[in-house]
Amino acid sequence: MAVLSEELRDQIRAQFPKYPNKQAVVLPALHLVQDVHRSVSIEAVREIAELLELHPSEVHDAMSFYQFFKDEKHPLGKHRVWVCRSISCMLRGGEELLQHMCERLHVHPGQTSADGKITMEFAECLGACEGAPCVLVDDEAHMNITHEKADELLRSL
Repeated sequence: MAVLSEELRDQIRAQFPKYPNKQAVVLPALHLVQDVHRSVSIEAVREIAELLELHPSEVHDAMSFYQFFKDEKHPLGKHRVWVCRSISCMLRGGEELLQHMCERLHVHPGQTSADGKITMEFAECLGACEGAPCVLVDDEAHMNITHEKADELLRSL
């Protein structure tokens, strides 16, 4: 039985005209699959490779090179929270903020809370230095985050 729905396959195929060749669609395809399934399974890698007319190892190489993608043994939580560790954020307490949020969730960076709701990660730069320290929750940036604001964010998720 196929892992990728026909709708998801169509979304991947819709990327073809946007790129010079099918190999260039690997990253968008991985993002689409992970957004739906919260991970990219080995079977999904095979099906993406088939759609893109590539060897599965080529898709897996891209997936493993970018640590953004999660496999089926380590799926993303419902929400993904990134704490910035750039020099600007570090100087304004980013490392301590990351540690504080991890302690609140009883996880280490890269892990998902026991209830499956939040995956905590760090980013080398989120590009919001003017609001250091900053946190990205899913696709929404939050700036000038204190421990109290971090606690509110976590509670809201």
